[in-house]
Amino acid sequence: MLRLFKRFRRQEVLMILLSVVLIVGQVWLDLTMPDCMSEITRLVQTEGSAMADIWANGGMMLLCALGSMVLSIATGYLAARIAASFSMRLRRDIFHQVEDFSMAEINRFSTASLITRTTNDVNQVQMLVAMGLQLIIKAPIMAVWAITKIQSSSWQWTAATFGAVVVALLLILVAVAFAMPRFKRIQTLTDNLNRVTRENLTGLRVVRAYNAEGYQEEKFRQANDALTSNNLSANRVMAIMLPGMALVMNGLSLAIYWIGAFLIDGVAVTNQAAAMERLRLFSDMVVFTTYAMQVVMSFMMLVMIYIMWPRVAVSARRILEVLDTKTSLADGGKTQGLPGLQGEVEFRDVSFRYPDAGGNVIEHVNFRAKQGQTVAFIGATGSGKSTLVNLVPRFYDVTEGQVLVDGVDVREYDQAALHEKLGYVPQRAVLFSGTVSSNVTYGCPDAPQEQVRKAVEIAQAADFVNNIGYAGPVAQAGSNLSGGQKQRLSIARAVCRQPEIYIFDDSFSALDYRTDRELRQALKEQTAGVTSLIVAQRIGTIRDADLILVLDQGKVVGQGTHSQLLKTCPVYRQIALSQLSKEELEHA
Repeated sequence: MLRLFKRFRRQEVLMILLSVVLIVGQVWLDLTMPDCMSEITRLVQTEGSAMADIWANGGMMLLCALGSMVLSIATGYLAARIAASFSMRLRRDIFHQVEDFSMAEINRFSTASLITRTTNDVNQVQMLVAMGLQLIIKAPIMAVWAITKIQSSSWQWTAATFGAVVVALLLILVAVAFAMPRFKRIQTLTDNLNRVTRENLTGLRVVRAYNAEGYQEEKFRQANDALTSNNLSANRVMAIMLPGMALVMNGLSLAIYWIGAFLIDGVAVTNQAAAMERLRLFSDMVVFTTYAMQVVMSFMMLVMIYIMWPRVAVSARRILEVLDTKTSLADGGKTQGLPGLQGEVEFRDVSFRYPDAGGNVIEHVNFRAKQGQTVAFIGATGSGKSTLVNLVPRFYDVTEGQVLVDGVDVREYDQAALHEKLGYVPQRAVLFSGTVSSNVTYGCPDAPQEQVRKAVEIAQAADFVNNIGYAGPVAQAGSNLSGGQKQRLSIARAVCRQPEIYIFDDSFSALDYRTDRELRQALKEQTAGVTSLIVAQRIGTIRDADLILVLDQGKVVGQGTHSQLLKTCPVYRQIALSQLSKEELEHA
């Protein structure tokens, strides 16, 4: 928690110091009022007192109350400003940190957890800063100052007050000890609830198609019940806090009046001095009651913080876990490849395994794609095709060997410079809420309209884009478009960037054969000189490639052109025969 608060800026620290000054002033005003009350009590019970003196002390009490209110409002304003700016910066830092994560770090935290940490956890910290800045600072100042004033009074009253404080502290410690483990589980259970909700919403079509609403409702019920049960358990423990503190406060008031009555009754009225002593004791009792209540109120403020603290402590730890996590992808410094090389990709004895995996996903892969060449990858599901091409944009680092772009190891590149060379189309088309134009120009926001139109035409998307318009809306994840339309817009986005290297990760699967053929023909004609890496399942998509790599269980079992592989690679021939007849292959 303290490490998180070290992120306060100098301006915020100055505002906190100003808040401390305002709170000290507020406490002084609050503790001045009992002195005025004591003086009014004395004046009322003293014969010959001037009414003007009573009014003067009453006016002083009113001014103190108004001044305390003004200072309280000012402190609240400063606390809100500090909390809002601090939480805004935390959300920004978490977002920027996550953007730098590799897929290994993303998978470690999970998407649902990262969303919760960015929103719910930061909100918990913001609430503590907004409320706690006033309560945490004010409570100890008020308690110490009031106790200092109390010590000058009767030792019996002082002892009663300290006894009430001890009981209050024991109550707080016992409640926190039982509630802390439950508060620690709240955020984890919230993550789980978010995950179940997110899965249900993103997979709603599948849920309905399989009549799995009941199954999803049961999953949600279990997650919801677990969170509810945990919250109820924690809140039941904390529920005794406020009633317990009220009991301590009322008990202390009763003790003060009982002791006061005993002390006053013990002074026999035999002369004027004894009468004045009884008057002093009565006045002290009234004032002492106010001071004692201020002490107990201070501890009640601390109770509010103790109620919030366990959950906020967990939230702070979860935020720091994200902020302290260093990406496994160290940024290199190079921004250019070797002189004379452009659009060249080379794999040198590359092997790769996922973090914490038992074995390699791909092993000892070697190939070179020269500028303008098309290199294709084919194989059974799970053979490592997508993993292989995902090493080029450096979503993961290789376990062994080297991946070179333009003669330079991708680990030596500045990542932004490396990604500028690539036009990446993922296996699952990803679109963002906005317009058609904003999605196509996602990687090149300053692209002229003519460049956007050409990219859309090459991607064979002009037919439906002209219908909805370039300013036509695209819903979140492109849910208002078909699978083929989303894929074509994803391809147009890559083409619009005018990269050196295209990476198509099974990006033609949702296209019909005719559109597939026309799109590849347009790419070949309009983007000559650009290297293409294509992952595909269809033989028709890759048969014209300059080089085809056949993968089986992460290993290259065949390498060559379509005609060469039909003769030399049984795995490739088996795949080809599963899609095309012998006559079609012979005429290929």
